Amino acid sequence: MSADSAAAGRDALLDELRALMAAHSPPLHALVVPSEDAHQSEYVSERDKRRQFVSGFTGSAGLALITMKEALLWTDGRYFLQAEQQLTNRWKLMRMGEDPPVEVWIADNLSDEAVIGINPWCISVDTAQRYEHAFSKKHQTLFQLSSDLVAWLYNIRGNDVHYSPVVHSYSIVTLHSAFFYVDKRKVSVEVQNYMTENDASLLASGLLKGSAVNGSSHGENDMNENSKVWIDSNSCCLALYSKLDQYQVLMLQSPIALPKAVKLDGLRKAHIRDGAAVVQYLAWLDKQMQENYGASGYFTEAKGSQKKEHMNVKLTEVSVSDKLEGFRASKEYLDGTTDITRTVHFGKPSEHEKSCYTAVLKGHIALDTAVFPNGTTGHAIDILARTPLWRSGLDYRHGTGHGIGSYLNVHEGPHLISFRPSARNVPLQASMTVTDEPGYYEDGSFGIRLENVLIVKEANTKFNFGDKGYLAFEHITWTPYQTKLIDTTLLTPAEIEWVNAYHSDCRKILQPYLNEQEKEWLRKATEPIAARC
Repeated sequence: MSADSAAAGRDALLDELRALMAAHSPPLHALVVPSEDAHQSEYVSERDKRRQFVSGFTGSAGLALITMKEALLWTDGRYFLQAEQQLTNRWKLMRMGEDPPVEVWIADNLSDEAVIGINPWCISVDTAQRYEHAFSKKHQTLFQLSSDLVAWLYNIRGNDVHYSPVVHSYSIVTLHSAFFYVDKRKVSVEVQNYMTENDASLLASGLLKGSAVNGSSHGENDMNENSKVWIDSNSCCLALYSKLDQYQVLMLQSPIALPKAVKLDGLRKAHIRDGAAVVQYLAWLDKQMQENYGASGYFTEAKGSQKKEHMNVKLTEVSVSDKLEGFRASKEYLDGTTDITRTVHFGKPSEHEKSCYTAVLKGHIALDTAVFPNGTTGHAIDILARTPLWRSGLDYRHGTGHGIGSYLNVHEGPHLISFRPSARNVPLQASMTVTDEPGYYEDGSFGIRLENVLIVKEANTKFNFGDKGYLAFEHITWTPYQTKLIDTTLLTPAEIEWVNAYHSDCRKILQPYLNEQEKEWLRKATEPIAARC
């Protein structure tokens, strides 16, 4: 299908949706189409990509709003350019952080007593309550649809979602029992035995029949009139919440959220193997760029040789990504989830590009070396990674860090490092994992991101004011920074020492996983840098 015909199809879909909205009882003045699935997942399976289906925007984050006259898409700063390119002229891009949030826009722009439709399986209780609060001033209604107008605990893993080893399921845990609701066709004999050994019941249906929450069947010995049902309002969907007796609901963060955020040994080992794979990839890519494209290469800014007239295989973003995947797949990879970003330049970087890269690196180091008291949130330390960019009047629109799953989703809470208000909710604590990834993006020109995974650890401070205890970070990602992109005149002596110590550790840790040619490339990539006058 051509791009023009696909766009025409999506425009026709808008008309069809509006006809369904008008015919609905009650008639809908607007339809909210979020990105999330029934589990509030960031990455969703193909069948749950409703927002992508209606808008054509393929970014991982966003929300579509369709009214009888307008179609609007909200997304964050990572995707502004992509959304501009993918949306047709019938859609309006709403920039998160710059334009009003969707609930404010609805309250300001739709009529009194307007009815706004939502699939209650795809909206959290927190979000629904925020919407309802905003709508109340004009007596607007958030209406739970019985069917979507768009057609689309146990340490187990599945493949319901590409690139994230998760399984679509639900769980109810009582004082004495555990019930796991899942399509049994997905459950292997090994998993069945594991669940049986751990006293968990596999149930294929009945989640919404009330039996598991009101005590009439499953878990009946655990429920009485004084019992409470604990839900996490940030991840429990509105459809399930609406089936509960409100006076019995206890809304708190999930008790497994913080334990899930703490995982160490497997993660450290996975990042060592991943660092080796990335170094192998960079050494291979460096050779390809020089031999086939006449590029200067990873280490020098001098003009390269002539580009080959005839290449057997032309490098593309897809082909080089597949090559990196091959290096990673050659190693054992079932004990952790990795997340790394390095920016490289195979030609002659401009002074502006160098200064921007160096500012990002300085913020990256500032966060890595931070020491802070217990009780500090990621919101409080986000500024550390941005300050070097701010000094030049630059910034980035994305968050600075997120939690990492343990052979699970690459983005995992409940904590994060960000300017967003939600980063105030959960303090950082020892043994949590979080990324350190400042960046800078110049529209239509270039982009920079540097990312390591950090583990929060107890800091060995000289004093302990207020008996709070202090925390620091340990980095577990091992891949060199491209030194030809670093303007050492902008680094402090302490920052130069940090880079050299990091590179020295990279050599020691990664060499056992590399062949002789790769070791030599790594040795050159990690040579000490010195201050320039």
